[in-house]
Amino acid sequence: MEVQADGWSGEGEFTKRLMDALGGLAAVALLRVEDAPASRADAGFSFISNELFVVFRTTAEVVKRRRFRVLPVTAIVHAKAMTLGQLEASLAALPDVGEADYSDEGMLQYLRTERVVQPYQTKGYKLIELVRIYESGTAPRRAASPNEDAAGNRKIIDK
Repeated sequence: MEVQADGWSGEGEFTKRLMDALGGLAAVALLRVEDAPASRADAGFSFISNELFVVFRTTAEVVKRRRFRVLPVTAIVHAKAMTLGQLEASLAALPDVGEADYSDEGMLQYLRTERVVQPYQTKGYKLIELVRIYESGTAPRRAASPNEDAAGNRKIIDK
């Protein structure tokens, strides 16, 4: 598996555990890790947000078909070795990772919190880590307004 971590600061213990778990899966070909812009820190807490983008291995298969029900044609069909749903099940089976806190057809989300107490009786802080896993190469996610359809086209509203 190839790992691209150019846009990642290296923060986040749970992110490192997820990277190790994804590295053990043969179906994952590429993993890109980036810091999300939501990361911030304050005196009482530290919020780390990371995004993981996975590319699954594909297998090529030659399929014979008929075009116009007469002409024989061969086509190469590429099938993914794993889907995001299968990845969720694989990660849920691992004791270090567990089930995702939220999942839908395009994303897995993990939220982990930890209380960190510093030595020498100083005030501790809360470490919050949010990790989202996306499949790379899919359509971008965006929130459509009520006046747009799923493709982002403006709806014509007659009054």
